Amino acid sequence: MKIDLTNKRAVVTGSTLGIGFAIAKGLAEAGADVVLNGRSEASVKKAKDALLAALPKAKVDTVVADLATAEGADALVRAVPETDILINNVGIFEPKPFEEIPDADWQRFFDTNVMSGVRLSRAYVPGMRKKSWGRIIFISSESGLQIPVEMIHYGMTKTAQLAISRGLAESLAGTGVTVNAVLPGPTRSDGVSDFFGKMAKEQGVAQEQMEKEFIAQHRPSSIIKRLATVEEVANMVVYACSQQASATTGAALRVDGGVVRSIA
Repeated sequence: MKIDLTNKRAVVTGSTLGIGFAIAKGLAEAGADVVLNGRSEASVKKAKDALLAALPKAKVDTVVADLATAEGADALVRAVPETDILINNVGIFEPKPFEEIPDADWQRFFDTNVMSGVRLSRAYVPGMRKKSWGRIIFISSESGLQIPVEMIHYGMTKTAQLAISRGLAESLAGTGVTVNAVLPGPTRSDGVSDFFGKMAKEQGVAQEQMEKEFIAQHRPSSIIKRLATVEEVANMVVYACSQQASATTGAALRVDGGVVRSIA
């Protein structure tokens, strides 16, 4: 199967590192013109330089915007009025006991992880309808199905993304625009790697051992028994953006290593 996204524009939010950057790179490899997004000039420049170093012929634009705010979403849409592909990837996580999560954190997580995708999808859907083609993908998580007790506020946002993606897909029935959610399991992104690195240092063990212990203790249902790579997640996203995936919509596509103990 050869996925060809030539002449398609793809906006990937939160794409300076980790899963977002891997998705942007995968889409660029398939021929898409990619728009990288981050919160600082330095981060987006570094990401663009890294992407062009890997793919010198790639067409890459950047937009600096904090998508946790309505103003940031508006700034991105002003810079990129239309897109064929929207990857709602930007997100934050933080382990914290439920009793210690203040109202401000609940709001911050919802604004960043949920409202960013709501605002951008609302802005870009009309153009996709007009062209009778489009792809919207929410990067959710297995945590949206199996809420992690160590970060319930994060799990709440990932469940919300599943509701939005399914409802939006149904609202776009017959338009040629597909909407899906991709559910990574524990993945060795930059943020997760830093998290485990810090824990390993504090406990005086190797990071690899810390990762294995986390999977064994907190995700014992994992079938692959390891963290996924960002490229493995990106591969699913690139496929879902392809013409070949035109019959896949309203779906929750799991790249969770079998963590969710469900066939469907």
